[in-house]
Amino acid sequence: MTIYFYKVSQPYGCFSNFSPHGIEIEGTYWPTVEHYYQAQKFVGSPDAPIMHLIHAAATPEQAAALGRCHSYHLRLDWELVKTQVMQVAVFKKFMTHLEIREILLVTGDEILIENSPTDYFWGCGTNRTGENHLGRILMSVRSEIRSLFPLTVSLFTEE
Repeated sequence: MTIYFYKVSQPYGCFSNFSPHGIEIEGTYWPTVEHYYQAQKFVGSPDAPIMHLIHAAATPEQAAALGRCHSYHLRLDWELVKTQVMQVAVFKKFMTHLEIREILLVTGDEILIENSPTDYFWGCGTNRTGENHLGRILMSVRSEIRSLFPLTVSLFTEE
């Protein structure tokens, strides 16, 4: 069975980057993965000061809006590093929060798909032809966690 996720309020909402599971990376605490991801778009760019506003955004929706504003200049290598940035943040999220790590592990070997109707890169898009990079990252993180905690995984996979 394929597992679709999207909104925080829906089943598997903890897989969303908007879920309220903060992460600390390089000594800075970020309220959500979305806050961190959006801010990373501007590292080393002329518009790097926007990172502070993104960090301080009251909600992940506000952080996303700031990060998607086309009047700011993204870092030059953004297209090359964005999936790696997401991989680091998602891994950190599931390593930090045991309760959602367990939810991820319980998915077994199921395919995880971000059911975004508009995002064809991170999700599957309206017609489900998108690239689903967030789902792929979650499955990769799940595999990596299994390799780090093989005994813990057996608790979730035994019948």
